[in-house]
Amino acid sequence: MTGMTPFLMFQGGKGKAALDFYVEHVPGSRIVSMELFGADGPGPEGTILRAYAEIAGQTVMAHDSHIAHGFDFTPSFSFFVTCADEPEFDRLFAILSWEGAVLMPPGNYGWSRKFGWLSDHFGVSWQLNLE
Repeated sequence: MTGMTPFLMFQGGKGKAALDFYVEHVPGSRIVSMELFGADGPGPEGTILRAYAEIAGQTVMAHDSHIAHGFDFTPSFSFFVTCADEPEFDRLFAILSWEGAVLMPPGNYGWSRKFGWLSDHFGVSWQLNLE
């Protein structure tokens, strides 16, 4: 084995918009490399063939599937983010849950001062924690 990287497979050409959104709003995030499908396909031109990004410092790989699947993201896979302070927690929770779904509203559930779980508008699940 040479390594392991979380892999995000988007459908409907949402990959680039999702990565751009994360880079803009999540500290410690950047696109490392991005290879797009060309005019010859097999995916739609301009969608992601393969991308590497750092999201909150974590390397992830992304792809826009050109094959329709009967499944998508599920909350059983999520990014678990430990926030530095409450303003950062509140900002991230607000922006990531925008047009998404709140799975557990921010609160003290007994394991940290503040915790919240959400699914963003791309379908990716996030757990935010303030210790």
